[in-house]
Amino acid sequence: MTNPVRMTILYYSTYGTNHQMAEVAAEAAREAGAEVRLVKARETAPQSVVDSQEAWKAQQERTAHIPEATPDDMQNTDAILISTPTRWGGAASQLRVFIDTLGGLWASGALADKTFSVMTSAQNPNGGQETTIQTLYVMAAHWGAIIVPPGYTDPAIFASGGNPYGASVTANGQPLSEEDKASIRHQVRRQVEVTRKLKG
Repeated sequence: MTNPVRMTILYYSTYGTNHQMAEVAAEAAREAGAEVRLVKARETAPQSVVDSQEAWKAQQERTAHIPEATPDDMQNTDAILISTPTRWGGAASQLRVFIDTLGGLWASGALADKTFSVMTSAQNPNGGQETTIQTLYVMAAHWGAIIVPPGYTDPAIFASGGNPYGASVTANGQPLSEEDKASIRHQVRRQVEVTRKLKG
């Protein structure tokens, strides 16, 4: 495919749910013809804290091969998809720390006109999942990015819980359900298609 959509999938994951979501998204984006770069936000918690929780440490070791995000990953792309845990109704601090390094790109207009979509997870359905996605969409508006939510554009959205803002998973350590995976795949395919149309 000539001039394919370039997509950066940025995630942070303490125990693995958002890593799983990002991997499903990356596979779906490649199947849709996009060039994908999967990157993670750098861990900012002290290593002693990570080491004190076996599941956290194991997730860090499982994903040691995945590169940490850099501003170039956000600049040299057509589409940005973020997957983050919900922390008190907002994105994880590790992700916010990375976002705070993007001021120069924002000021130069380098983040404008890229498509932007968000996924999240929390321990319970009402744990701030919608506000986490919405606050990142507010940030994207400051960038001048083009927000691409899934809306109610496919039955998969209803089957996975009906969040029109973005895929949201109730995470208790279990693998992603088939309904969650279908919702993620639809969101990604929609973003790739919208981005392709904008590239013209």
